[in-house]
Formats: sequence, structure tokens, C-alpha cells
Amino acid sequence: MRIALFSDIHANLPALEACLKSIEEEKPDAIYCLGDLVGYNIWANEVVNEIKNRKIPTIAGNYDFGIGRMSNDCGCAYKTDHEKANGAVSISLTNALIKDEERAYLRTLPAQIKVEFQLNEDKLNLLLVHGSPRKINEYLFEDREEKSLLRIMEQADADIMCFGHTHKPYHRILNSGTDGQNHFRHAINIGSVGKPKDGNPNGCYLILTINANSSTLDKDSIQVEFVRFDYDIEKAAKAIEESPLPNEYADMLRKGY
Repeated sequence: MRIALFSDIHANLPALEACLKSIEEEKPDAIYCLGDLVGYNIWANEVVNEIKNRKIPTIAGNYDFGIGRMSNDCGCAYKTDHEKANGAVSISLTNALIKDEERAYLRTLPAQIKVEFQLNEDKLNLLLVHGSPRKINEYLFEDREEKSLLRIMEQADADIMCFGHTHKPYHRILNSGTDGQNHFRHAINIGSVGKPKDGNPNGCYLILTINANSSTLDKDSIQVEFVRFDYDIEKAAKAIEESPLPNEYADMLRKGY
């Protein structure tokens, strides 16, 4: 089974359209969205409706959670007063733009999705979260201490854990086996469709392949492919510049930070 997973669109409709076109070309067996449909750009309603109309199973991101409740807090970890001020403009505009039906959709999105496979007389659990299983806005960066990351996955009973939120894709393979018995777990940040922060302005999504021989005993039996795609970055950046949003957000799209 080939599964397409994408996240962190952040109201960037040109990026979402390009992402979905690329996914269609891949012809996956299943598609999931890991949240943060809105914020930081102008197409909040259009992005929500694109996901709704395609009936893509979707979980709530921290931004979706806040907007769904008409909150002025997106749960974002802004580090400076400047970032906080910019963020306040974004969430205020998003709350003003979002329509009632679209807000209700965001409010009812589930916190996580768990898919249990029965393979080789054993189970293989795929867990989809936005930040982490513990908290919707917890950042799991690539340099997270191995013991900490393993503990999070073990407590959630996750053999494969896919998440977003940091906008920086990576794949780490951890071994939680004991007494010489391997138990490989895969921690996968699937990157961002509409607001990459890894220095590459192209959008990113994931193709996860689970086959009949996939097992926690064999780390290579699960395939992970990050797909980068082009989209009309200038259209998305200019939409920001022509809106009340800070022009700095346009620069972020152009440079991928």
C-alpha cells in the first residue's frame, strides 16, 4: 500500500493545488492530511473546501484548533515580540476571513488517526498526529533526543509515527527492541505543503509504502519518499503583499524559511 501524507498548507491554495496534482500522478492507495489548513495566507476557505470536497481524511493542526474555536491564540511558539506581533495579524485576519461552515469543519477535525495493519501474524501501527501524540503543538525536531522520541512512540503504541508542525521533513529510524530482538520504529516529519522552513521553497509531501512483508523486525521493509514539487510561489507571495499580512511572510515563501 502506498500512502500519500501532507500537512501544513497554511491557506496557500496554489501550493495545495500543485500538491494534489502531484499526488494524483503518484496514484497512491490512500491519502491523509495532517492539519494546519489555515493561517499565514488569504485562501483559508478555499483550502478548507478543497480538502472537504475531496473527502480527504484530515486531523486538526494547532492553527485549525484555534480558528475552529475563534481563538486569538494559534498555539504557535513565537520566539520574539516581532514574531508575536506578526502572528497576531495572521490569526486576526484568518478569523475575519473564515466562514461559519468552514470554521465548524475545523472545529470538528479529529486530533489523530491510527491505522492498524495486520501483517506477518503481527500488527503494525501507523499513527498520524500534527505535533505529537501528547500535544497538538509540540515540536518534534530532528535533533530530539532518541530516548525522548522513543518514549513518545512507545507510549502511543506507534510503530510508524507521521507528523508535521515544524515544516522541516526528516525520517529517523529508532530501535526499541530488547534482549537482542529488534523493534524498529519510524519517526517521520512529512514537511510542509505551503510554508516550508528547511531552506527549500518547494512544497513537500510524503509517500509511505507498506507492503506485505513490512515488519517492525526489518527497518528496510518500510519505504519513505519525500516528494518536492514546484508551485506558483510568486502568486502566493504577492497575495500576502496585497493583504494586511506582514510582507515578511512573502519573503519566507520565496526563500523557504
